[in-house]
Amino acid sequence: MNRERAAALGREPHGSSDDPDLLDFSANANPEVPEGVERVYRAAFERARTYPPEPPAAFRAAAADYVDCDPESVVPTPGGLAAIRAAVALAVDDSDTALLPAPSFGEYAREVRLHGGEPSFVDADRVLDADPSGHALAVVCTPNNPTGTGYDRDALLAFAARCRAAGTVLLVDEAFLGFTERESLAGTDGVVVARALTKLFGLPGIRTGFAVATGDLVAALRGARRTWNLGAPALATGEYCLRQDGFVRETRERVRREREQMRAALAEGYDVAPSEAPFLLLDVGDRDVDRVIERARDRGVAVRDARSFRGLDSHVRVAVRRPAENGRLLAALGVDAGGDGNGGEGADV
Repeated sequence: MNRERAAALGREPHGSSDDPDLLDFSANANPEVPEGVERVYRAAFERARTYPPEPPAAFRAAAADYVDCDPESVVPTPGGLAAIRAAVALAVDDSDTALLPAPSFGEYAREVRLHGGEPSFVDADRVLDADPSGHALAVVCTPNNPTGTGYDRDALLAFAARCRAAGTVLLVDEAFLGFTERESLAGTDGVVVARALTKLFGLPGIRTGFAVATGDLVAALRGARRTWNLGAPALATGEYCLRQDGFVRETRERVRREREQMRAALAEGYDVAPSEAPFLLLDVGDRDVDRVIERARDRGVAVRDARSFRGLDSHVRVAVRRPAENGRLLAALGVDAGGDGNGGEGADV
């Protein structure tokens, strides 16, 4: 990788409005955080006056319990994207190809290109049916961003087996898996799992995550990891959050309930994709996407322009937040929160 290549690739948009006057539905981090997390963060100040433990055994143990794997398989990273980058860097060299889902998180392709590789895109709904042969890397995002598609564990395991047989590293991005009841693939041979506190625990600024792998893959990830790559506050906060089982259960139930109600209401005016994630993908049809976004902003709500995702030309993505906030979104998009069929206003949005 060189500076010219990195500069040419630029950055992928990630949503998230920086306007404090807007209710932000463009980002998809949990609007709630675990009770007590601020206290834990503040208490970590004294720990920050010395170097963190190395390796960070307590954090690794909490992460291992969270995804049900061996602590030795856990590699702490400053966020999920750092885990993704580490996996891509280990798997992809110049002229390699990587099997990537589309539409999906744009950073996969960017990271592949940064390391001299070339993306080979496949429909996100059919990625598990693709042939991984000849590819250095295959990526699955589950649930997929931005469609919300969740993948069956048995189908994932079968795809992982085909990747192992082909000598292809499988990267499974589980950034949103905690919102579901589905089991992690952490600890599966030939697979690198990427996780983070960003989405489920509502803490994108903490920059705490981890990768999970086995055998030569985890040895390589540990070797590539920088010493003290997570500070004391991040480690303490991460360890605490990963043990908040009650918070996770309550979040899953709230998101499931709110997502179903939002989907029913939005379907009166938009084509809404099925989702297992804390967001919904809306096809706005023959409306102008810019106008939909601008009208929502005029009504105090920021939604995500999904045209930055490959293959989506008439879509926006909206987060699932708390009940009153979700009501404001529905009003901003011109649909009736009661779902009584009064969706006509949406045609003017």
